[in-house]
Amino acid sequence: MRLSRKQNEYILNATHRWNIKSGAVRSGKSYVDTAYIIPKRLRTLHGKPGLNVILGVSRETIERNVLQPMREIYTPNLVGEINSRNIAHVCGEDVYCLGAEKISQVAKIQGSSIKYAYGDEVAKWNQDVFNMLKSRLDKPYSCFDGSCNPEHPTHWLKAFLDSDVDIYLQKYTIFDNPFLDPMFVENLCKEYEGTIYYDRLILGLWKRAEGAIYRKFADNPEAFKCDIVDQRSRVPKRKEFLRGDITSIEIGLDFGGNQSGHAFVARGYTDDYREVIALKSRRIMAKDCVKDYPQGIDSNVLDDLFCDFVQEVIEDYGMSNYEYSNAESVFWDNAETVLGNSIRNAVEKRFPFIAVRPARKARVNDRINCTVRLMGAGRFYMTDDCESLQTAFTEAVWDKNMTGIDERLDDGSTDIDSLDAFEYTIERDIKYLIEEVRNV
Repeated sequence: MRLSRKQNEYILNATHRWNIKSGAVRSGKSYVDTAYIIPKRLRTLHGKPGLNVILGVSRETIERNVLQPMREIYTPNLVGEINSRNIAHVCGEDVYCLGAEKISQVAKIQGSSIKYAYGDEVAKWNQDVFNMLKSRLDKPYSCFDGSCNPEHPTHWLKAFLDSDVDIYLQKYTIFDNPFLDPMFVENLCKEYEGTIYYDRLILGLWKRAEGAIYRKFADNPEAFKCDIVDQRSRVPKRKEFLRGDITSIEIGLDFGGNQSGHAFVARGYTDDYREVIALKSRRIMAKDCVKDYPQGIDSNVLDDLFCDFVQEVIEDYGMSNYEYSNAESVFWDNAETVLGNSIRNAVEKRFPFIAVRPARKARVNDRINCTVRLMGAGRFYMTDDCESLQTAFTEAVWDKNMTGIDERLDDGSTDIDSLDAFEYTIERDIKYLIEEVRNV
């Protein structure tokens, strides 16, 4: 078992009631826990009164970030699966494994005494869960180990870390992990360059989200432009893709509110999620359509406008035989069920080979993080037929008035609708897109 200087330092000094590592991704924070700290704590406290608990954002993240890595080291004989009672048998001890994103998820341990707790991704927890945990670590020998990536400097966890409680806090940058491939570190730095994610996830700093969100794109949109061609040019002026390079196409639709507009975005993938290409975008503003639609844009008009957009995508990028067209799915804003059902009926009637589904609506900041990384890794491109989406990426900023959370400004001054529509087309694939970025 190879450990870095920082990891060995943690083993020697993590003797407090609260022991927390804060810092960059892939810096080795979690490895020392799964490889050494958690088994050691469980064995040390074996037989003493109190519960053992592992808390994470969800059961799934606990399995992925904690139990599976332990299982790879200690085998399934020592690290079991989470059962229907939310208990896993780990190193001879029963351990409750509970999601901490919502207070309701940990109700079954309220009132219980906890002798050992491990926390994964602590900054993403519900604050009430953390406050409940404080009162449950009530034995003289009770202790907590945990790790987190930094958020904004006014985050509730940052206030706790800066308090005078019995805490050992260790800070990491990505450069503290000597076992990472230097090329991986270099690529990750490029992916996050110029964004708030560089400060937090590379340097491990608690920094406020402010300014342009997609800074690399906003500084030079032309660097992300591409052409879709039937035959490659001998001396291309910019990146070119053959139409046959596009292996799938999805279309996102976001319904506008009073201050915004309806947005359509078509996105293509190349093989194995390698490149993401924004193919076509449109934004429909009611105020701009008074001449053509003096009675306003009702659901029937919107159905026609969207189906015309789908037809353009098929003609520009689909195959001539519609039965085998590359246009595969439409994802619509699931907050507007009536409009969504109307769109579904219209599309399925005109294009029966296209599946129409409600968007998943993953966390906005997860969608932002994925897009930023794709741009930074040189895996995102856009055609000239995406004027509205280009403007949206260029003008998107963090809301400087939000002090407690990181939130994209949505006051009608920027085009959030086009960003949402684009993100509906990639949100189901974030895991695979990020994996492809990592493998570049």
